[in-house]
Amino acid sequence: MAFQLDIGFVCQTGRKEPNEDFCAAMLPPEGQEDMGSIVAIADGVSTGGMGGEAAQTTVTSLVRSYHDTPETWDTTVALDRIIGAQNTWLAGTNRRRQPAMGLTTLTALVLRGQSYTVAHVGDSRCYLLREGQTVLLTHDHVVHHPDMHHQLLRAVGLEDHLVVDYLQGDLQVGDTFVMLTDGVHGKLRERQLAECAAQADAQAAAERLVAEALAAGSDDNVTAMVVRVQGLLDPNLQDASRAAQSLPIPPRLKVGEGIDGLTVTATVADNGINLLYQVRDPRSQVLYALKTLHPARAHDQDERAMLAHEAWLAKRMMSSRAAGHLVAVHDHLPNRQPRTAFYVLYDWHSGETLQQLLDQQHKLGPVQAVSAAMQTLRVLGLLHRQGVIHRDIKPANLHQGDDGVLRVLDLGVALSGREPHSMRRLHAGTPSFVNPEQWGHHSKASGGATEGEPELPDAQSDLFALGVTLYQLLTGKLPYGEVLPYQLGRYYRDPTAPSRHNPEVPIWLDHVLQKAVARDKAQRFETAEEFLLALERGASRPLTVPPASALLHRDPTMLWKLLLGFSVLFNLLLVYWLLFLPK
Repeated sequence: MAFQLDIGFVCQTGRKEPNEDFCAAMLPPEGQEDMGSIVAIADGVSTGGMGGEAAQTTVTSLVRSYHDTPETWDTTVALDRIIGAQNTWLAGTNRRRQPAMGLTTLTALVLRGQSYTVAHVGDSRCYLLREGQTVLLTHDHVVHHPDMHHQLLRAVGLEDHLVVDYLQGDLQVGDTFVMLTDGVHGKLRERQLAECAAQADAQAAAERLVAEALAAGSDDNVTAMVVRVQGLLDPNLQDASRAAQSLPIPPRLKVGEGIDGLTVTATVADNGINLLYQVRDPRSQVLYALKTLHPARAHDQDERAMLAHEAWLAKRMMSSRAAGHLVAVHDHLPNRQPRTAFYVLYDWHSGETLQQLLDQQHKLGPVQAVSAAMQTLRVLGLLHRQGVIHRDIKPANLHQGDDGVLRVLDLGVALSGREPHSMRRLHAGTPSFVNPEQWGHHSKASGGATEGEPELPDAQSDLFALGVTLYQLLTGKLPYGEVLPYQLGRYYRDPTAPSRHNPEVPIWLDHVLQKAVARDKAQRFETAEEFLLALERGASRPLTVPPASALLHRDPTMLWKLLLGFSVLFNLLLVYWLLFLPK
């Protein structure tokens, strides 16, 4: 269902001149639908005659600037930065001009994905009407005395440091938000408010709210905004992150135990960070894969954020052309009941990973191995075109299903451009499949090797890892040897041609693999399509073998080692001459 809103508003002078209220709404520009929509209302207050200007500039700067903030920011962070900047400007202006030229209340509402965020300062209000209930979402920042209830304790521009109230919650189709200045809510009871908001459309509801307030004797400016939710988008990353932080991590589950109506049938994997279970829906007998954090990681906020990003990215990829070669993720449980714990629920596919096949057979035939690599390259090409870097391509993450489909597993450390910062800087992936640049090994165009700062992974990182994978499938060995997690990768020799380990490997495939896992990034495939084309052409248009790396290129310290060797040899000869040769 598309995200649909019905928005109505009325902002009138009423019986008080001039009109110091202001309101505005902004829908997302094309391509920024994930940012959601923002509406805001303000009631200016002044002794210097600039309350209306304060309200207008505050609301305008907020709604116009919101969509310019990075999509990776939490909604509260984006709102706080904009409101804080406006407050600094307004407070500075008021400090230079006494009495203060203008202050304003502010209540803003952002509807994003399947959640809402309210930002609030002052005594304007926001109500939520849901399933016959009316809930006040804001708290009036006023003096609690009958004669001073219009005296604000907090306002935009009042002090250099502004404290903004924030509230977030889940959205439902049919939710109605009502935002009012005190000229309206000060004259209406909740029952009247609910009756007015029940009008056929949002504009009619806003008009009736203002009319009822004026009829009740309001002597202030009158402003009402009504926002009705008619359709929701799929959950976005912020929705997933909020659920990840709010729900508990399930305890370690045993076979036969249940969680949210699902029964555990097997523990599939435990790497100390994540647990993977096979679970069954007792009603349909359908199997699923349930992935969650290890209980020992329950308080690790970064790990929670990473698993939430995995769930969001997997869901996002379900609408892409790569979906057929990925594992589908489920937003909702089969029984539609709410979740009591944080986990990701995937489809279960019977079959084996390529690592399991490799463990059984020690090596695969060229036809089977190349077929798997070509299917993987098609998926990687689709992922890379959408800006997604897998970061952990290896035989254990390539699954050959009984249905004949090869699927790429585990987006747990994938980069999408929306991942948490801590995840972006993480040196992720399996060490033996990580390309030299991520260890700090770089190659100059002149042929000299250097060591420096590690590079962030890119599309070529996935292609290098697939090259290592194909090499291992064909030979049972790794081109640069096994690298343990606590070691650094070392690339001081060119890999042995695969055909030296497996005579079934044709020479053309030797050349393809030597290019795929070359030490020098400039010699490797640049895109998945280029790699795939080389495999498709095979012997018909073979690649030339990449040139062997020079000794100094492979090991930049070799010159010093040679000088040290000559020095030691010279000193030994000198000692021998002094001790044994006749004087």
